[in-house]
Amino acid sequence: MLNSLDLPKRPQDTRVVVAMSGGVDSSVVAGLMKREGYDVVGVTLQLYDHGEAVHRAGACCAGQDIQDARRVAENLGIPHYVLDYEDRFREAVIERFAESYIAGETPIPCVACNQTVKFSDLLETAKTLGADVLATGHYVRTGMVGNHRALHRPVDLDRDQSYFLFATTQDQLDFLRFPLGGMTKAETRELAREFGLSVAEKQDSQDICFVPQGKYADVIERLKPDAAEPGDIVHLDGRVLGRHQGIIHFTIGQRRGIGVATGEPLYVVRLDATNKQVIVGPREALGTREIVLREVNWIGPGLLDNIPADGLELHAKVRSTRPPRPAILRLRDGEAVVELLDGETGVAPGQACVFFDDDGDGARVLGGGWIERTVPGHASGSPEKTTQATATA
Repeated sequence: MLNSLDLPKRPQDTRVVVAMSGGVDSSVVAGLMKREGYDVVGVTLQLYDHGEAVHRAGACCAGQDIQDARRVAENLGIPHYVLDYEDRFREAVIERFAESYIAGETPIPCVACNQTVKFSDLLETAKTLGADVLATGHYVRTGMVGNHRALHRPVDLDRDQSYFLFATTQDQLDFLRFPLGGMTKAETRELAREFGLSVAEKQDSQDICFVPQGKYADVIERLKPDAAEPGDIVHLDGRVLGRHQGIIHFTIGQRRGIGVATGEPLYVVRLDATNKQVIVGPREALGTREIVLREVNWIGPGLLDNIPADGLELHAKVRSTRPPRPAILRLRDGEAVVELLDGETGVAPGQACVFFDDDGDGARVLGGGWIERTVPGHASGSPEKTTQATATA
């Protein structure tokens, strides 16, 4: 007989390492596992210099959050360890984030953090602690399909974090558990109150943990002092409209704060890092019909190389805040190319394109890749300024 984690062991003989960020979600996961009788160990990662974030609301993995995680562990009566991963986080996430921005991309550091620090390094640490599984507070679901676990969207689509987990490998999925995938956020908070946890009313993380108040350019300039090189603001028709103080201050789809006035609404259409140019144009120039991807990770059935020659119909999500939409995935000249059947606006290199087999709750995540470049084309919908989103659990 299997226990609630799909393992053929009694709960008391099953060690669960819980990644505790100090927030309500991961704290409730620890509480649930303890209540079900599992052998629970809490682990919190210190990822960056926490001095700046000790009293800042909306941060994670530093300062006050570490103290909150420690208090929750004490309340639950479980062992708790704080691991210093600052050097690894700086190398694998922060530096990569800065380099991507300088290259004119709009990176998603939360994906890189899951891909490297949390689901690679922490997962291996969990195994050295004798864990049978690593549990997190992400709002996604997994379940057995054949001999392996598949990743699915959660019940609460308002909390869906599957976009941020597309780079998870099959081996990692088989070891991971996500106990909150079948719950709503309201139910999670109610459990936190029931468990008597001090974080029951704690607000969710909003910013990227190492970017105070969402000021990305400030972080880049501190990490790479020579990154903000001035250049031209150029219209698609070739006109030079003005000057800028660095492409790191702009994102694809941006309308406000461009710094030029021509009597027509202008949007940032492209960032040319090589020539230090911010390319602007009308709204319709933001339309994207095709996306070329790099570093594709496939966790769907079969092999990526075996998809039909005429392409695979699926749903693609190109922004964490947008729903999956009909698309076709093709392999063309050694590249993965996604055709967006309805088009999209403001698609930015450096973001992720994630594949699903459907667009509803329970839809299976098939994988995804990083957006290398886009092919212009008509798109329905309204453009929006590209923003970062977080995937703290």
